Amino acid sequence: MSIFDINKTLAQTSDSIRQLSVLNPLTIHRKGSKAKAVFCLALVCLFWGTTWIASKQGILYMPPLQLAGMRQFLGGMCYVIFFTIRREKWPTRRQWQTIIILGYLNFLLSNGLTTWGVKYISAGLAAIIGAIFPLWLVVISLIGSKSKPPSKAVFGLLIGFSGVCIIFFEHLADFINADFRFGILLSLIATWSWALGTTYTKKKAEQFNPYFSLGLQMVTSGLTLLAISAATGNTIPVTAIAWQSWLAIGYLVVFGSVISFIAYLYALQNLTTEQASIYAYINPIVAMLLGFLIFDEKLTIFIAVGGLIALAGVYLVNKAYKTPLPAQPEAEGM
Repeated sequence: MSIFDINKTLAQTSDSIRQLSVLNPLTIHRKGSKAKAVFCLALVCLFWGTTWIASKQGILYMPPLQLAGMRQFLGGMCYVIFFTIRREKWPTRRQWQTIIILGYLNFLLSNGLTTWGVKYISAGLAAIIGAIFPLWLVVISLIGSKSKPPSKAVFGLLIGFSGVCIIFFEHLADFINADFRFGILLSLIATWSWALGTTYTKKKAEQFNPYFSLGLQMVTSGLTLLAISAATGNTIPVTAIAWQSWLAIGYLVVFGSVISFIAYLYALQNLTTEQASIYAYINPIVAMLLGFLIFDEKLTIFIAVGGLIALAGVYLVNKAYKTPLPAQPEAEGM
């Protein structure tokens, strides 16, 4: 190898290291807004992918709906306190109606049922099901809309559901298990609820601070979930909650509900919609890998290939509509 080739190789290596340095948290404050946005997006991809694992860990020691209610209430209060200190204008009576409906669709049903669902199915499988909610948007438009969806969206729908079929081929024997069927049903209802919430948001868009609205949605839905848990007897005393569950709740509040949403907002403001939406395709992969490493969940060729095909279908649907993916607290996670 000549000196010229060696110098060229060293230069290429240096450029690669320089590009990777964008993700160095110790030097990110010296970078430009785009580099910071890439770093924020990387945080979103990581944290929202881990929320499925945190939820599964937390419900090992306490009822799922109680955990979801506490996580939503505490996370929402962080936003409410912040905007109250800033003297942000509170919503009108008309806006409250929209906030409550969205809170029940996006958090009480979507996040609450997803958290309940991971008690019976793997976190990776739940994350994949959560990621396919854009496919339901196409189904909703086929059923209730007068205008036909783009052909690319319909094609993406078919591709996406073919990937889901490949995944469930691996789990055909598991459907004998009533708990597994129940977990799948809960997860599917959760994705439907999120899709309906997305559709409702487009129809009832309000001129109101979206992050203050997010906090109010979380508080109202969290209180309702806690009330449901108490009324049905599916709750344990606060003093009896294990430290593992407290750790999971704290992680979900701080990293899943606060830091991730702030990072996602910054990424949306400084990156294109398509770049920012990449988190939706990485989150299930993070959840599957961590589920395999932490909970010894099955990670087979059917799940891997089917998951990638399903996400490809979701990509085609999003590409067809060219709209940003709404922020998921689960898918943090939900």
